[in-house]
Amino acid sequence: MSNTATTGSNAVDWEARIDFDRLRTERLARLKAQLEKSDCGAILAFDFSNIRYMTSTHIGTWAMDKLIRFSLLTRETDPISWDFGSAAKHHALYNPWLNTTTAEADADPHAPHHGAVRPRLESGARAGISTLRGAFTPDAGVAEDVARKIKRELEKFGVADQPLGVDVIELPILFALQQQGIDVVDGQQVFMEARRVKTDDEIGLLTHAASMVDAAYEELYRFLRPGVRENECVGLVAKTLYDLGSEYVEGVNAISGERCSPHPHVFSDRLIRPGDPAFFDILHSFNGYRTCYYRTFAVGSASRAQRDAYTRAREYMDRAIALVRPGATTADIVSVWPTAQEFGFPDEEAAFALQYGHGVGLSIWEKPIFSRLVSLDHPEVLEEGMVFALETYWPSADGIGAARIEEEVVVTRDGCQVITKFPAEDLIVAGRKYYTVGGELGTLRDSQSHLNTPWGSAQA
Repeated sequence: MSNTATTGSNAVDWEARIDFDRLRTERLARLKAQLEKSDCGAILAFDFSNIRYMTSTHIGTWAMDKLIRFSLLTRETDPISWDFGSAAKHHALYNPWLNTTTAEADADPHAPHHGAVRPRLESGARAGISTLRGAFTPDAGVAEDVARKIKRELEKFGVADQPLGVDVIELPILFALQQQGIDVVDGQQVFMEARRVKTDDEIGLLTHAASMVDAAYEELYRFLRPGVRENECVGLVAKTLYDLGSEYVEGVNAISGERCSPHPHVFSDRLIRPGDPAFFDILHSFNGYRTCYYRTFAVGSASRAQRDAYTRAREYMDRAIALVRPGATTADIVSVWPTAQEFGFPDEEAAFALQYGHGVGLSIWEKPIFSRLVSLDHPEVLEEGMVFALETYWPSADGIGAARIEEEVVVTRDGCQVITKFPAEDLIVAGRKYYTVGGELGTLRDSQSHLNTPWGSAQA
C-alpha cells in the first residue's frame, strides 16, 4: 500500500490496509532506538500521546488533562504501564503486546549468579494512579507510592544509577522521585525524536484523518449562509467527524467577519452576515492521529480586499510547498514567508503561529517546527516520511477580514505530497446565489450594497 493511499477504515482480508501489529512494533522500535542513543537508562511518560506511542493503550480523551496514567520503558524491558482503575485489567485481557518477556537483573546478593540478567514473563499492565493533579491530599502519599513503583523497576532491571528521562511531570512526583535518589532529566526529546519521522502506517492513518476533514468541509460549505452562528458550524463539523468514526474532535476554530483580524483562536456565538470572511481550523483524531487543517470561505460574496488577502496567503503557501523535499531545512521554508512587521506585528513572538508549520502525528504540534521565531537560527533538516502542516495568514487591507490556509504534507523521496484535498487554490464563496433583475448578483462585491452601485461607489 502506498503510504498516502486512501483506504476504508475497516480491516479486511482482501486488501492491504493499516497493519496495527506492525504499527505497534515499529513505533516501539523507534522509541527504543532513541532511548539507546540517549544518556537515559529509562524513560517515564505521563503525556497521553507518548504513552500511546510507547504502549498502544488508550482509555479515552476525558483523562488527557489529568496526568493520572504513567508508563515506563527501560533499556532492558518492554513497556510497563500503570493505569486508572479497571483499565489496567482491561489492558491485561485485551492488550497482549504488554505481556512480554523482560530481562531482569538478579538482585539477590547471595544468589550464585547475582547481577546476571535472566528472562522473566510478566504483564506490563499494572494498576496505579498519580495524584489527580493535586486532588488527592498530599498526606495520602500517592506521589511517594508512584516513586516507589518506578524505583522498584529501575532497580530490578539494573538502571537505577542512570538518568531517568521524563516528559511532563507534577512537582510532587518530581520531588518524590528525587527523594528516592533518582536522577530525573528531560526525556521529552527522546519521545519527540522517535516521533519525528512517521511509519507507513502512521502516514496512512494521518491521510485517512485528513480525508474525514475533507468531508467535514464539504458539509460546512453546504451549511454556511447568513444567519448561522460560529458555534453551530462547530457542532456541524463535530457531528460529521464523529459520524465518520473520529475518536476525538479536539477543536474547531470558527472565525468570521471582523473577528478574523486579529485572529482570536477561539470560536464564538457570532452570527454570520452577508459578505463575511470565515475561516476554520479542524483538529480531530482518527485512531490517535491528528489533523490541523484550515480553510477560508467568503459567505455570499467577497470584497476585493478579502480576495487580495487570500491571494497573498495562497502565494506564501505555494512558495513554501515548492521548497519541501528531503535535505531542505525549516529555515529554507520560513525564509519565503513575510516578517511579523510586514503584516502588522511588532516581532515574531507576537505573530507566532500565523506564518507557521509543525509536525502532525499523535499530537498536533510535533517536530519539526517552522517559524521565523526559531527556524532561521536553529534550522531542522527535512526527511522523507515527515508529516507536517504549513499554515499562512494575511489580513485584508480593509482592516476587517483575513485569509488563513493550511495544508498537510508528507515528505516524499523527491518532494512532497499534499494530503489535505478540499479545494483551496482560490477563495471559495459559500451560500446561496442571489439574482437581481439584471441577472446573477456577482460574488466579488462589497458587503455594503451602495458601494456596488455606480453612483454610490463614485461618492465613496
